[in-house]
Amino acid sequence: MTVTRLGTVEALLTALSRDLPGDALTTGPEATAPYAADRSGSRPDGGPLAVVHAANAEHVRTTLRHAHALRVPVVPRGAGTGLSGGANAGPGTVVLDLSRMNRILDLEPHDQIAVVEPGVVTADLDRTAGEFGLRYAPDPASAAISTVGGNIATNAGGLRCAKYGVTRDAVLGLDVVLADGTPIRTGRRTVKGVTGYDLTALFTGSEGTLGVITAATLRLRPLPESTATVAAFFGTFAEGAEAVSALTAARLEPSMAELLDGPVLGAVDDTQGTDLRSRGGALLLLQCDGRAAATEAELAVRLLRGRVTSVETTSDPAEADRLLTARRLALPALERLGRVLIEDIAVPRTQLAAAVREIKAIAERHDVRIFTFAHAADGNLHPILVLDPDTVGIPDAAWQAAGDIFAAALRLGGTLTGEHGVGTLKRRWLADELGPEQHALQQRIKAAFDPHHILNPGKAL
Repeated sequence: MTVTRLGTVEALLTALSRDLPGDALTTGPEATAPYAADRSGSRPDGGPLAVVHAANAEHVRTTLRHAHALRVPVVPRGAGTGLSGGANAGPGTVVLDLSRMNRILDLEPHDQIAVVEPGVVTADLDRTAGEFGLRYAPDPASAAISTVGGNIATNAGGLRCAKYGVTRDAVLGLDVVLADGTPIRTGRRTVKGVTGYDLTALFTGSEGTLGVITAATLRLRPLPESTATVAAFFGTFAEGAEAVSALTAARLEPSMAELLDGPVLGAVDDTQGTDLRSRGGALLLLQCDGRAAATEAELAVRLLRGRVTSVETTSDPAEADRLLTARRLALPALERLGRVLIEDIAVPRTQLAAAVREIKAIAERHDVRIFTFAHAADGNLHPILVLDPDTVGIPDAAWQAAGDIFAAALRLGGTLTGEHGVGTLKRRWLADELGPEQHALQQRIKAAFDPHHILNPGKAL
């Protein structure tokens, strides 16, 4: 570190110590090390120089104002549950921890909206909305630990997005602090509104590179009158994918369609003591909701007959939760097997089975272990490469397999990431999807919002 740079860091820490409460600033390598990486399995070389624990929007404005003036990079962070390296913070950075901003500021049941701070845990918002007969529809598998701010930053999807859409579909407006500390408000409390450019949608999914969210106005939805859950087992994962495509072709619109391959089922069995793997080579968890839930579930069962090894239906919420636990515990079960490299491609729904076959061939070609589960009704697949926990770095074979997975997704008309974001892990392939003209345009947008590139540098673009 040069003398000039050292002086800049000291100036920033002095300013933050002066203008923030005593418990808001953490320094020292041991204290800041836990904030260096997210859940992606990748880590920077070293940790951040400081962590600001913001308790309100004024703390965010103060931090960004000083960091902007001194050109010090800032990495916004929620719960650190991201899976693409988007919250990784290396040497010379300041982490802006928003987890203390965890209040539900307003919940209006008649307008069916909630206003929340970014550190609110997703499941807590859903649970509170449930007290009014409502729910927050976005339902990532990490809902019990992830925060609303992080979900917005990555435009997270989730288990119910087949019917209710992704996070962007639930975000009506945002309070945002720009890179220089300027606060703005985007969007509105109404369901409709087209005044000006849609900055709310632009910030949603921007991975903390355009501004820092300090509050969000969110759309809630009524709890469904009834729910029916179908658990169908197949001989192979590809057969399960083909069955989901058949359901889509029949115009069935489930609220959830989660598909797990045999190796994932085996990992869940080892963790939970279940016997899922013995029942088939893939499991489809299908959920229908609303007044016609039972009728839709019956139709699904009829369409699946002849394709499945076994199928069962339940309207009991406790039994449904038991079945869905297998899906929610899939990633933790794989993390017990080794280091995970988590991919997140999406393809047109008609290409789901083709993508499944491509992934299987890629695993065999590069001799890597790939476990796959999917939000099948919207074509979003998560091929998980499980690496030896003692391996230093990411082996070349794993990178080559990842590259082949992304190439296959693009060849099939899909995308590099359906919901986890680009972060650091997928930047090397970004231009392959965007093309040079769009990539350059997005970089100009970034420069307009953050001219000194202090907000989450090296991420997303």
